[in-house]
Amino acid sequence: MDRETLVFASKFCRSRPGAQPPHEAFSRARAGVAFIQAESFTYLDFFRGHLLPNRPCVFSSAFTRGWGSRRSWVTPDGKPNFDHLLGRFGDASVPVANCNVQEYNSNPKEHIPLREYISYWKDYIQRDYSSPKGCLYLKDWHLCRSFPDHQVYTTPVYFSSDWLNEYWDELAVDDYRFVYMGPKGSWTPFHADVFHSYSWSVNICGRKRWLLYPPGQEENLRDYHGNLPYDVTSSALDNIKVYPEYPKCCPAIEVIQEAGEMIFVPSGWHHQVYNLEDTISINHNWMNGCNVATMWRFLQAELLAVQQEISEWRDAMEDWHQHCQVIMKSCTGIDYKEFYNFLKIIAEKRISLLEKVPATKPLENIFSDNPGLDPHHAAFDLSRIADVLESLITNPDFQKLEIGELSLPPEDLFNHLKEIINAASL
Repeated sequence: MDRETLVFASKFCRSRPGAQPPHEAFSRARAGVAFIQAESFTYLDFFRGHLLPNRPCVFSSAFTRGWGSRRSWVTPDGKPNFDHLLGRFGDASVPVANCNVQEYNSNPKEHIPLREYISYWKDYIQRDYSSPKGCLYLKDWHLCRSFPDHQVYTTPVYFSSDWLNEYWDELAVDDYRFVYMGPKGSWTPFHADVFHSYSWSVNICGRKRWLLYPPGQEENLRDYHGNLPYDVTSSALDNIKVYPEYPKCCPAIEVIQEAGEMIFVPSGWHHQVYNLEDTISINHNWMNGCNVATMWRFLQAELLAVQQEISEWRDAMEDWHQHCQVIMKSCTGIDYKEFYNFLKIIAEKRISLLEKVPATKPLENIFSDNPGLDPHHAAFDLSRIADVLESLITNPDFQKLEIGELSLPPEDLFNHLKEIINAASL
């Protein structure tokens, strides 16, 4: 841990008497993945045991038993409550993927009314889980954005420091909160999450099988062209002429996630997921100070890939560097200027928090219901933003952009952050 992390962690620990070390807060592991049962497991336990070291874990169903969706969306025998879902959301337009059709390394999607999808799902079950339409999977439905008044769940405190959704909520144009619904046999191909963010996922009903690969292992799964596989269980990977590094790859970490359980997937961990039963899940992509540097490295790698792809046009194309940014944004959803704006908005919100509540006040009386907004956490966030911002400012590709258009010059923001951080360390 760096100094800022140690200071934050030690102060956080002192503010919560009786807090247990991570190893005492859960009693067993699943396939080497920590299984957390005790509700006394603290935010600090999670912060130092999983966020900072980037390790997966599974929380027991006790952590979500108070959710309204776990009661109203599920029948007494643990199946999806189609009647309730139709009554509440039947006319909603939802994105549906066809698991039987490969489109690059994903599945093609279309939008249909939820009632049409549930009619298909019922028929799919009646046909013994088969259909001429294929295996359809409702994925990436922004239910919370479409139905903000429906309190179907509460974000667990462990995931409360969520810059990604905090930023998009500020802009009021998007979010990374999703509902997934699919029949037994539906699945998601091999991938890492957007921006190499964290993700968490809760099964409202049903069971999932996760195949997890730690960062770096995906390099052993590339074919001789450098492409990642669509399906890591395919026998095609045994062909070392096509997948020359595959023999070096470690076996996947396999996790079976039961109904009500909550899985934390760390930053940059590639995975493939199967629904073992008719399953409904709630998922967030999220990130914070612990993995913002990972996001920045991901964006640099994405831009480099774009630059290499269109390198032959470098001299002939006017504003070649700007075109690279446009292409990168179309592929990833963000470019360097927006990444700076992302850092700026989070920094301004943390500065505002510290101005209202200095980090010197007793912690036990401050934001006890949301450690992610604790003033010491805000100071930690600012230190991580400053580290990444310093790298961004000196990045040659960022310097080639029209930085003068930005509402706050990056150098000014960086200098302000350093002043605040230095003052807080006195």
